[in-house]
Amino acid sequence: MGRCAPDVAFVWRAVLTLGLVLLYYCFSIGITFYNKWLTKSFHFPLFMTMLHLAVIFLFSALSRALAQCSSHRARVVLSWPDYLRRVAPTALATALDVGLSNWSFLYITVSLYTMTKSSAVLFILIFSLIFKLEELRAALVLVVLLIAGGLFMFTYKSTQFNIEGFALVLGASFIGGIRWTLTQMLLQKAELGLQNPIDTMFHLQPLMFLGLFPLFAVFEGLHLSTSEKIFRFQDTGLLLRVLGSLFLGGILAFGLGFSEFLLVSRTSSLTLSIAGIFKEVCTLLLAAHLLGDQISLLNWLGFALCLSGISLHIALKALHARGDGAPKPLKGLGSNPDLELLLRSSQPEDEDNEEEEYFVAQGQQ
Repeated sequence: MGRCAPDVAFVWRAVLTLGLVLLYYCFSIGITFYNKWLTKSFHFPLFMTMLHLAVIFLFSALSRALAQCSSHRARVVLSWPDYLRRVAPTALATALDVGLSNWSFLYITVSLYTMTKSSAVLFILIFSLIFKLEELRAALVLVVLLIAGGLFMFTYKSTQFNIEGFALVLGASFIGGIRWTLTQMLLQKAELGLQNPIDTMFHLQPLMFLGLFPLFAVFEGLHLSTSEKIFRFQDTGLLLRVLGSLFLGGILAFGLGFSEFLLVSRTSSLTLSIAGIFKEVCTLLLAAHLLGDQISLLNWLGFALCLSGISLHIALKALHARGDGAPKPLKGLGSNPDLELLLRSSQPEDEDNEEEEYFVAQGQQ
């Protein structure tokens, strides 16, 4: 009887982990295909992103209020100087990353988006080296070469390649490198008290909204103001359907961030990273099956090369974390931009504190 108890506990943990992974897959894959579907009929991706930010802020504020009522402890509220000096750069980079990613859906297929966005770890590593968050090692050079080579192969002579969409998503990946570097530096400021993802989302969304507004005003403001779907609507039912669709996307964005938080707090950030690799493969297979995206053998080989670089990066992080003899601050950044996480470089026994080291900026779209 004594031997059955550990087995039951192991099975329960495995089932729980699988359930959390599937929940994360539902939100992550769901919002990717949902945004692509929505942009086919609603050609205002920046406005869509801004509405998503508003929904995330609303749900974050509600979550903070519920947490404060249940714990009877006040939530952190930053002063204006700290807010503008420390949070604003991260919020601006995050807004541009998410906004450009959604914008690219107007021109690019889901498969090429997924492949290109997975290369964001390349820019994350580059900026980590620039800001001395990583030490230059031969293994890191190999990771960069694998990802860069994969990026070239899965875009070379792609049958559905679009230069405008590719430039947008590659620009998002580049800004994502800046974003996650600033995110790590923000996290290391323990005195700010923004380690809880709900608090970070609450503080980031307003500045993200304001940072994205000028881009929206220049590229979409005039067209949206004359659109019969929003400002010059004549059919109230159509307006409500459009707003309902946008609101549902915001719920998916918030759910993505929350599902990532649940997964990493119950397991580890490494589990979330590995799950993200399989998620990308599932996304490509679904895009080929449901949307008819054409992926050549060379594109698949390039994507496999890119994933091998990401996998090597994850393995190096795991070995580094296991080999550390003493707790250290965060050293590297997450290997996958769609995962919205930071890989930790601390002792295994620190897993109970993963919630404090996990950051959700916004549900990646």
